[in-house]
Amino acid sequence: MNPLLLSIFLISLSWAPSSETLSERFPVPEGYKRVALDSNSFGAYLRQLPLKPEGSYVKYFDGDLKRRDGIYAAVVDQPISARDLQQCADAVMRLRGEYLYAQKRYEDIHFNFLSDGKPRYFLDRADAQRSYKSFLKYMDYVFAYANTASLHKELKAVAFEDMQVGDVFIVTGRPYGHAIIVVDMAENAAGEKLFMLAQSYMPAQETQILVNPNNGAISPWYSSKFSGSLRTPEWTFQKGDLRRFRE
Repeated sequence: MNPLLLSIFLISLSWAPSSETLSERFPVPEGYKRVALDSNSFGAYLRQLPLKPEGSYVKYFDGDLKRRDGIYAAVVDQPISARDLQQCADAVMRLRGEYLYAQKRYEDIHFNFLSDGKPRYFLDRADAQRSYKSFLKYMDYVFAYANTASLHKELKAVAFEDMQVGDVFIVTGRPYGHAIIVVDMAENAAGEKLFMLAQSYMPAQETQILVNPNNGAISPWYSSKFSGSLRTPEWTFQKGDLRRFRE
């Protein structure tokens, strides 16, 4: 057996199932408090994302494992398709869709296709029960025809100083762009802000909470007080790359 797989198997024997959420796993650094959020907001949903047991490895769509290598601090406990579909922008859309589905806001679940810039609606493809199974099939359908370019156009630009939980750093590119999402924020008495980030990547893989490669003392939190570029483990962004879902 592959040494990595063997070590993971042996560790897993001592694990109990975990229902730990993001906010439970990662306390805020001393002197900070999590920003207040409406209990029904997208931000509150992200803050309560369930995480796989501590030490879990990210799984690719085909079951292979992604080494940590200073990339991620935790894995979101959310099943993915066995097809190579849920990559970076897809994971952002998945989280947004999951939130709206949990809120029973079925009519609001829609994402634009790259080909024509027009939305495809969950209700047009849902079964009579609007089942979660049909929701997952709809999301795979979206993933196949939407990407960072279509999502970038769908989101609205926001100033970095106005960042909120649920905002997205996103860039397009040829051939590839990237997108990561803000999943939590905290603030101290002086108004200095911290934020936490999540992503998927290529090939399709489980959503992960990113390590801060710039400051291990506060990782996985990132400080908003940085100059120049925002360096994350697998991509670098600019402050002007921040965008937001339209309500």
